[in-house]
Amino acid sequence: MKKCPFFGICGGCKFDFTAPDYHEKKLKLLSELPALTKEAFWTEPFSRRRADFAFSDGKFGFFQAHSKNIIVLDSCPLLCPQINAVLPSISRLPWNGTGSCLVTVCDNGIDLTITSPTPYFSTEFKNAVAKVDVIRASWNGKIVKQTTTPVISFAGHTVEYPAGAFLQPTVPSEDYIRNLVIEAAKGSKKVADLFCGLGNFSFALKADGFDICGYGVKRDLFKKPVTEGMLKQYDCVVMDPPRAGAMSQCKELIKSDVKKIIYISCNPETFKRDLEILTKKGSYKLTELQPIDQFIGSTHWELFSIFTK
Repeated sequence: MKKCPFFGICGGCKFDFTAPDYHEKKLKLLSELPALTKEAFWTEPFSRRRADFAFSDGKFGFFQAHSKNIIVLDSCPLLCPQINAVLPSISRLPWNGTGSCLVTVCDNGIDLTITSPTPYFSTEFKNAVAKVDVIRASWNGKIVKQTTTPVISFAGHTVEYPAGAFLQPTVPSEDYIRNLVIEAAKGSKKVADLFCGLGNFSFALKADGFDICGYGVKRDLFKKPVTEGMLKQYDCVVMDPPRAGAMSQCKELIKSDVKKIIYISCNPETFKRDLEILTKKGSYKLTELQPIDQFIGSTHWELFSIFTK
Protein backbone atom coordinates (compact mmCIF):
# COMPACT_ATOMS: atom_id res chain seq x y z
CA MET A 1 0.00 0.00 0.00
CA LYS A 2 1.46 3.33 -1.09
CA LYS A 3 -1.05 5.58 0.67
CA CYS A 4 -4.03 5.22 2.94
CA PRO A 5 -7.00 6.20 0.74
CA PHE A 6 -8.74 7.93 3.65
CA PHE A 7 -5.83 9.85 5.20
CA GLY A 8 -6.57 13.57 5.39
CA ILE A 9 -10.30 12.92 5.00
CA CYS A 10 -11.02 10.58 7.90
CA GLY A 11 -9.98 11.97 11.29
CA GLY A 12 -9.04 8.60 12.75
CA CYS A 13 -5.29 8.89 12.06
CA LYS A 14 -2.92 11.78 12.73
CA PHE A 15 -0.10 10.20 10.70
CA ASP A 16 -0.18 8.43 7.37
CA PHE A 17 1.22 5.09 8.52
CA THR A 18 2.05 4.20 4.91
CA ALA A 19 4.40 7.20 4.51
CA PRO A 20 8.16 6.45 4.36
CA ASP A 21 8.85 8.89 7.23
CA TYR A 22 6.07 7.58 9.51
CA HIS A 23 8.45 5.96 12.01
CA GLU A 24 10.65 9.05 12.18
CA LYS A 25 7.72 11.41 12.76
CA LYS A 26 6.09 9.28 15.42
CA LEU A 27 9.30 8.68 17.35
CA LYS A 28 9.68 12.46 17.74
CA LEU A 29 6.70 12.37 20.10
CA LEU A 30 8.96 10.60 22.62
CA SER A 31 11.72 13.21 22.57
CA GLU A 32 11.03 14.43 26.13
CA LEU A 33 11.28 10.96 27.68
CA PRO A 34 14.49 9.32 28.96
CA ALA A 35 16.63 7.49 26.43
CA LEU A 36 15.05 4.34 25.03
CA THR A 37 16.81 1.09 25.90
CA LYS A 38 15.25 -0.89 23.03
CA GLU A 39 14.09 -0.02 19.54
CA ALA A 40 10.37 0.47 18.96
CA PHE A 41 8.11 -2.45 18.12
CA TRP A 42 6.02 -1.59 15.05
CA THR A 43 2.64 -3.28 14.66
CA GLU A 44 1.57 -4.15 11.14
CA PRO A 45 -1.65 -2.68 9.63
CA PHE A 46 -4.82 -4.75 9.05
CA SER A 47 -4.48 -5.98 12.65
CA ARG A 48 -6.69 -3.72 14.80
CA ARG A 49 -9.39 -5.89 16.40
CA ARG A 50 -11.52 -3.11 17.87
CA ALA A 51 -12.62 0.29 16.63
CA ASP A 52 -14.95 3.03 17.81
CA PHE A 53 -17.33 4.25 15.12
CA ALA A 54 -19.79 7.13 15.21
CA PHE A 55 -23.32 7.38 13.84
CA SER A 56 -25.63 10.34 13.16
CA ASP A 57 -28.48 11.11 10.76
CA GLY A 58 -28.42 7.54 9.49
CA LYS A 59 -24.68 7.63 8.65
CA PHE A 60 -22.14 5.28 10.23
CA GLY A 61 -18.35 5.61 10.05
CA PHE A 62 -15.46 7.70 11.35
CA PHE A 63 -15.56 11.43 12.00
CA GLN A 64 -14.04 13.62 9.32
CA ALA A 65 -10.87 15.40 10.42
CA HIS A 66 -11.72 18.51 12.54
CA SER A 67 -15.43 17.98 11.95
CA LYS A 68 -18.54 16.22 13.23
CA ASN A 69 -19.29 15.05 9.70
CA ILE A 70 -19.17 11.27 9.36
CA ILE A 71 -17.12 9.56 6.67
CA VAL A 72 -18.88 6.39 5.55
CA LEU A 73 -16.42 3.66 4.56
CA ASP A 74 -16.67 -0.03 3.70
CA SER A 75 -13.16 -0.91 4.88
CA CYS A 76 -10.15 0.53 6.69
CA PRO A 77 -6.50 -0.57 6.23
CA LEU A 78 -5.97 -0.49 9.99
CA LEU A 79 -8.75 -2.94 10.79
CA CYS A 80 -8.47 -6.72 10.85
CA PRO A 81 -10.17 -8.73 8.09
CA GLN A 82 -13.03 -9.85 10.35
CA ILE A 83 -14.18 -6.25 10.94
CA ASN A 84 -13.72 -5.22 7.32
CA ALA A 85 -15.79 -8.23 6.20
CA VAL A 86 -18.83 -7.22 8.27
CA LEU A 87 -18.38 -3.42 8.16
CA PRO A 88 -20.57 -2.83 5.06
CA SER A 89 -23.56 -4.61 6.63
CA ILE A 90 -23.07 -2.77 9.96
CA SER A 91 -22.82 0.54 8.13
CA ARG A 92 -26.15 -0.11 6.34
CA LEU A 93 -28.10 -0.69 9.56
CA PRO A 94 -30.97 1.80 10.19
CA TRP A 95 -29.07 3.92 12.69
CA ASN A 96 -31.46 6.16 14.62
CA GLY A 97 -30.26 9.13 16.66
CA THR A 98 -26.58 9.73 17.38
CA GLY A 99 -23.93 7.86 19.29
CA SER A 100 -20.95 5.55 19.09
CA CYS A 101 -20.49 1.88 18.33
CA LEU A 102 -17.50 -0.10 19.57
CA VAL A 103 -16.86 -3.05 17.26
CA THR A 104 -14.74 -5.79 18.87
CA VAL A 105 -13.50 -9.06 17.43
CA CYS A 106 -13.75 -11.76 20.10
CA ASP A 107 -12.54 -15.35 19.83
CA ASN A 108 -15.96 -16.57 18.72
CA GLY A 109 -17.34 -13.62 16.75
CA ILE A 110 -17.98 -9.88 16.70
CA ASP A 111 -19.48 -7.80 19.50
CA LEU A 112 -21.19 -4.41 19.03
CA THR A 113 -21.41 -2.10 22.05
CA ILE A 114 -23.59 0.91 21.22
CA THR A 115 -23.75 4.02 23.39
CA SER A 116 -26.26 6.73 22.56
CA PRO A 117 -28.23 9.61 24.13
CA THR A 118 -31.19 8.03 22.33
CA PRO A 119 -32.35 5.64 25.06
CA TYR A 120 -34.07 3.04 22.91
CA PHE A 121 -33.36 1.20 19.67
CA SER A 122 -36.13 0.78 17.10
CA THR A 123 -37.85 -2.43 16.10
CA GLU A 124 -36.49 -1.84 12.60
CA PHE A 125 -32.96 -1.70 14.01
CA LYS A 126 -33.46 -4.88 16.05
CA ASN A 127 -34.78 -6.77 13.02
CA ALA A 128 -31.87 -5.55 10.87
CA VAL A 129 -29.20 -6.49 13.45
CA ALA A 130 -30.65 -10.01 13.58
CA LYS A 131 -29.47 -10.48 9.98
CA VAL A 132 -25.92 -9.17 10.57
CA ASP A 133 -23.05 -11.56 11.33
CA VAL A 134 -22.41 -10.48 14.93
CA ILE A 135 -22.78 -12.63 18.05
CA ARG A 136 -23.91 -9.81 20.35
CA ALA A 137 -25.20 -6.26 20.03
CA SER A 138 -26.15 -4.06 22.97
CA TRP A 139 -27.63 -0.55 23.09
CA ASN A 140 -26.92 1.40 26.31
CA GLY A 141 -26.52 -1.93 28.09
CA LYS A 142 -29.72 -3.46 26.71
CA ILE A 143 -29.26 -6.58 24.59
CA VAL A 144 -30.45 -6.15 21.00
CA LYS A 145 -29.13 -9.51 19.80
CA GLN A 146 -27.10 -12.31 21.35
CA THR A 147 -26.44 -15.76 19.92
CA THR A 148 -23.67 -16.76 22.33
CA THR A 149 -21.46 -15.27 25.05
CA PRO A 150 -18.41 -13.48 23.58
CA VAL A 151 -15.10 -14.75 24.94
CA ILE A 152 -11.46 -13.63 24.79
CA SER A 153 -8.31 -15.71 25.38
CA PHE A 154 -5.06 -14.59 26.98
CA ALA A 155 -2.21 -17.04 26.42
CA GLY A 156 -4.63 -19.96 26.38
CA HIS A 157 -6.87 -18.81 29.26
CA THR A 158 -10.41 -17.96 28.10
CA VAL A 159 -12.69 -15.44 29.85
CA GLU A 160 -16.08 -13.91 29.09
CA TYR A 161 -15.89 -10.52 27.40
CA PRO A 162 -18.08 -7.86 29.11
CA ALA A 163 -19.57 -5.43 26.59
CA GLY A 164 -17.25 -2.43 26.12
CA ALA A 165 -14.47 -3.82 28.34
CA PHE A 166 -10.90 -2.71 27.62
CA LEU A 167 -8.72 -4.78 25.32
CA GLN A 168 -5.38 -4.04 23.72
CA PRO A 169 -6.22 -2.98 20.15
CA THR A 170 -4.13 -5.62 18.37
CA VAL A 171 -3.32 -9.24 19.23
CA PRO A 172 0.31 -9.08 17.95
CA SER A 173 1.19 -6.16 20.21
CA GLU A 174 -0.76 -7.64 23.12
CA ASP A 175 1.22 -10.89 22.81
CA TYR A 176 4.49 -8.99 22.44
CA ILE A 177 3.87 -6.94 25.59
CA ARG A 178 2.78 -10.00 27.56
CA ASN A 179 5.99 -11.80 26.64
CA LEU A 180 8.01 -8.77 27.76
CA VAL A 181 6.18 -8.77 31.10
CA ILE A 182 6.66 -12.52 31.62
CA GLU A 183 10.39 -12.22 30.94
CA ALA A 184 10.76 -9.17 33.20
CA ALA A 185 8.91 -10.86 36.09
CA LYS A 186 11.07 -14.01 36.05
CA GLY A 187 12.43 -14.84 39.49
CA SER A 188 9.72 -12.91 41.34
CA LYS A 189 8.10 -14.81 44.19
CA LYS A 190 4.73 -13.03 44.32
CA VAL A 191 3.29 -10.57 41.79
CA ALA A 192 0.47 -8.03 42.03
CA ASP A 193 -1.18 -7.11 38.71
CA LEU A 194 -2.69 -3.65 39.15
CA PHE A 195 -5.27 -2.35 36.66
CA CYS A 196 -5.39 -5.97 35.54
CA GLY A 197 -8.46 -5.76 33.32
CA LEU A 198 -9.55 -9.17 32.07
CA GLY A 199 -6.26 -10.80 33.05
CA ASN A 200 -3.88 -10.37 30.12
CA PHE A 201 -0.89 -10.61 32.49
CA SER A 202 -2.51 -12.10 35.61
CA PHE A 203 -3.03 -15.63 34.32
CA ALA A 204 0.42 -15.91 32.74
CA LEU A 205 2.09 -14.69 35.95
CA LYS A 206 -0.30 -16.39 38.41
CA ALA A 207 -0.57 -12.91 39.89
CA ASP A 208 -3.10 -11.32 42.23
CA GLY A 209 -5.24 -9.02 40.10
CA PHE A 210 -6.79 -5.71 41.18
CA ASP A 211 -9.20 -3.63 39.09
CA ILE A 212 -12.69 -2.13 38.98
CA CYS A 213 -14.09 -4.86 36.76
CA GLY A 214 -13.07 -8.07 35.06
CA TYR A 215 -10.59 -10.46 36.62
CA GLY A 216 -9.37 -10.18 40.23
CA VAL A 217 -10.21 -8.15 43.32
CA LYS A 218 -12.71 -5.36 42.63
CA ARG A 219 -10.88 -2.19 43.65
CA ASP A 220 -10.82 1.35 42.25
CA LEU A 221 -7.08 2.02 42.24
CA PHE A 222 -7.57 5.73 41.54
CA LYS A 223 -9.56 6.22 44.74
CA LYS A 224 -8.18 3.30 46.76
CA PRO A 225 -4.68 2.33 45.63
CA VAL A 226 -3.12 -0.83 47.03
CA THR A 227 -1.53 0.43 50.22
CA GLU A 228 2.04 0.18 51.50
CA GLY A 229 0.92 -2.41 54.04
CA MET A 230 -0.80 -4.55 51.40
CA LEU A 231 2.25 -4.31 49.15
CA LYS A 232 4.50 -5.99 51.75
CA GLN A 233 3.58 -9.44 50.43
CA TYR A 234 4.75 -8.65 46.87
CA ASP A 235 8.24 -8.38 45.41
CA CYS A 236 7.00 -7.42 41.92
CA VAL A 237 4.17 -5.19 40.73
CA VAL A 238 2.79 -4.98 37.19
CA MET A 239 0.77 -1.88 36.29
CA ASP A 240 -1.16 -1.21 33.08
CA PRO A 241 -3.37 1.79 33.91
CA PRO A 242 -5.70 3.78 31.63
CA ARG A 243 -4.48 7.02 30.03
CA ALA A 244 -4.88 8.87 33.34
CA GLY A 245 -1.88 6.95 34.66
CA ALA A 246 -1.30 5.68 38.20
CA MET A 247 -0.33 8.71 40.30
CA SER A 248 -2.05 7.60 43.54
CA GLN A 249 -0.65 4.10 43.22
CA CYS A 250 2.87 5.38 42.54
CA LYS A 251 2.75 7.42 45.75
CA GLU A 252 2.07 4.21 47.68
CA LEU A 253 4.74 2.26 45.80
CA ILE A 254 7.56 4.65 46.71
CA LYS A 255 6.81 3.95 50.39
CA SER A 256 6.97 0.18 49.83
CA ASP A 257 9.72 -2.45 49.64
CA VAL A 258 8.58 -3.80 46.26
CA LYS A 259 11.80 -4.60 44.38
CA LYS A 260 10.53 -4.35 40.80
CA ILE A 261 7.78 -2.42 39.03
CA ILE A 262 6.81 -3.32 35.48
CA TYR A 263 4.86 -0.34 34.17
CA ILE A 264 2.96 -0.41 30.86
CA SER A 265 1.66 3.02 29.90
CA CYS A 266 -0.51 4.14 26.98
CA ASN A 267 0.13 7.85 27.60
CA PRO A 268 3.68 9.30 27.53
CA GLU A 269 2.49 12.45 29.35
CA THR A 270 1.14 10.69 32.44
CA PHE A 271 4.01 8.20 32.27
CA LYS A 272 6.47 11.08 32.52
CA ARG A 273 4.61 12.40 35.59
CA ASP A 274 4.55 8.97 37.26
CA LEU A 275 8.21 8.37 36.37
CA GLU A 276 9.12 11.50 38.32
CA ILE A 277 7.19 10.21 41.34
CA LEU A 278 8.80 6.76 41.23
CA THR A 279 12.36 8.06 40.78
CA LYS A 280 12.07 10.93 43.27
CA LYS A 281 14.87 10.82 45.87
CA GLY A 282 16.16 7.63 44.30
CA SER A 283 13.20 5.46 45.33
CA TYR A 284 13.36 3.56 42.04
CA LYS A 285 15.59 3.58 38.99
CA LEU A 286 14.28 3.30 35.44
CA THR A 287 16.24 0.39 33.92
CA GLU A 288 14.31 -0.36 30.72
CA LEU A 289 12.10 1.66 28.35
CA GLN A 290 10.70 0.45 25.04
CA PRO A 291 7.91 1.97 22.90
CA ILE A 292 5.31 -0.18 21.14
CA ASP A 293 3.34 1.31 18.25
CA GLN A 294 0.10 -0.57 18.69
CA PHE A 295 -2.04 2.54 18.10
CA ILE A 296 -1.01 2.70 14.47
CA GLY A 297 -1.39 6.08 12.78
CA SER A 298 -2.31 7.87 16.03
CA THR A 299 -0.27 10.10 18.32
CA HIS A 300 -0.52 7.45 21.06
CA TRP A 301 2.32 5.18 22.16
CA GLU A 302 2.37 2.17 24.42
CA LEU A 303 5.44 2.22 26.70
CA PHE A 304 6.96 -0.81 28.39
CA SER A 305 9.20 0.06 31.33
CA ILE A 306 10.93 -1.54 34.28
CA PHE A 307 11.76 0.22 37.57
CA THR A 308 13.99 -1.40 40.20
CA LYS A 309 15.17 -0.51 43.71
